[in-house]
Amino acid sequence: MGNKIAILGAGSWATALAALLSKKGYPVMMWARSQEQVTQINNFQENTRYLPGVFLPPQLMASTNLEEVVSDCKTVIFGTPSHAFRKILQEVLPYVHKEAVFVNTAKGIEEDSLYRMSEVFMQEAGTQSLSRYAAISGPSHAEEVGQNLPTTVVVAAKEKIVAEQVQDIFMTDMFRVYTNPDLLGVELGGALKNIIALGTGISDGLGFGDNTKAALMTRGLAEITRLGIAMGANPLTFAGLAGVGDLIVTCTSVHSRNRRAGIEIGRGKSLQETLSGINMVVEGVRTTAGAHGLAQRYDVKMPITELTYEVLFKGLAPLTAVNKLMTRLKTHEVEEVALAAVNWTK
Repeated sequence: MGNKIAILGAGSWATALAALLSKKGYPVMMWARSQEQVTQINNFQENTRYLPGVFLPPQLMASTNLEEVVSDCKTVIFGTPSHAFRKILQEVLPYVHKEAVFVNTAKGIEEDSLYRMSEVFMQEAGTQSLSRYAAISGPSHAEEVGQNLPTTVVVAAKEKIVAEQVQDIFMTDMFRVYTNPDLLGVELGGALKNIIALGTGISDGLGFGDNTKAALMTRGLAEITRLGIAMGANPLTFAGLAGVGDLIVTCTSVHSRNRRAGIEIGRGKSLQETLSGINMVVEGVRTTAGAHGLAQRYDVKMPITELTYEVLFKGLAPLTAVNKLMTRLKTHEVEEVALAAVNWTK
């Protein structure tokens, strides 16, 4: 087994990472569903649908054949949306070397099971296989990584040696990688911030200002942390790249699909109209449903998540949701999360 790297998926993030690793000198092969994309990547060194304007090294190759892509691979990177993770994993497992490391980049929660991606992986690949699993998260829009702009991310894994191995694979002078042992917290932070980005987008679509956005981001981080602590995550993780870092970039960036979707909903479009117009996966929609279920399971108050859920799936008017948030019963700011953090450390 050599140092060949497989990347499953040909969306914007998968393409940006493929370009990054290929430029580092790794032999990289991408898997895409579309033969048209494969031809474009192999013959014209560009993915015009998902990452236009980013040159792909000629040694980077793509294929629609999963077995061909993952055979003899030391590292298998999942760049598919979270809702497709289980199916692709099932298809690829028979062909993957037993010592290969799996790296997941999807930020989501499986809607029916409420599983994080590591839990899906463990269920399909076996409990022991989790020792070869890692997740990458953090403020990292594909458009900027593709342009080789300075970016920092975090990799989390159950095994420190695996996290450090993945860190070494991805690290460049423009792509800095930290490690974190809190796999649960890193996965939750990466997934749940998309819900808050939908909310800040709705706020922008309604014509509200920076005060509103800052309030949503701050209180959104509080409820993300609250759920994370209830599930057993380290509260400090949410003050890091997978928490506040990813939250900031997703809630404010022009590249954010979740924010863009929220803007359209705030302007009066239906969820279906919005998703059809964006024509790419908006992870926060399914994650909102999943987080709504987790909040109920762990009996955690998540008012922004709850009202975003009602706007997306129950027909609640965005302005009514804002009014409900602003007229909630008075409460304290710091004590709720601080007390939970103290309990976590006991």
